[in-house]
Amino acid sequence: MKNLVVLTGAGVSAESGISTFRDAGGLWEGHDVMEVASPQGFAANPELVLNFYNLRRAQLKEVEPNLAHHCIAGMERNFNVHVITQNVDDLHERAGSSNILHLHGELRKVRSSKNYHDQLHWEDDLHLGDLCDAGSQLRPHIVWFGEEVPAMEQAIQITAKADVLLIVGTSLQVYPAAGLKDYVPDHCPIYFVDPHPSLESNGRLKVFAENASTGVQKVADLLNMEL
Repeated sequence: MKNLVVLTGAGVSAESGISTFRDAGGLWEGHDVMEVASPQGFAANPELVLNFYNLRRAQLKEVEPNLAHHCIAGMERNFNVHVITQNVDDLHERAGSSNILHLHGELRKVRSSKNYHDQLHWEDDLHLGDLCDAGSQLRPHIVWFGEEVPAMEQAIQITAKADVLLIVGTSLQVYPAAGLKDYVPDHCPIYFVDPHPSLESNGRLKVFAENASTGVQKVADLLNMEL
């Protein structure tokens, strides 16, 4: 089967009721993103940051995967699908996708503030005083601004073997994730689904200016016709 690499961003989860990362004013749920998504913000006010992600984690219990998530999972019937997501929710997992790489971390994991590899599954609230076995404060397993993206090298390796690349619900403005499209082989067609796309169709790039659920289904139908 052909390798289908699916790069997803906030737009794929928006229809499930999860707000996109930033609004037009640069705020995230009313907060300056640097207050809640940077090492400096965590150092300055750890309680604010922990509570912010506690609310995000709680929200996951109230939402469900949408048609786009289920459609991507269903494409495994005809393709070897690898999902590379910028999202920190678990909606791809819950929809049934088998191979998922989270570039920016996962809400349902926490880690030692001193050791990246010391990670734990975490369902409920995280508080000051919750420590890893080595005695360090636990923090959200989220890649914040100014931090390295540890999964990037693996993402590049996956993308470099793509026969088809599908990009869904991302502005392609956040690097290094936005640069992944440049690693696909020369023969690889690229499909871009976004209601406000930052690119136009040309050559091997085909743009669908639609919401994730309808656009992904159209790409799936098109790819299935070509089998």
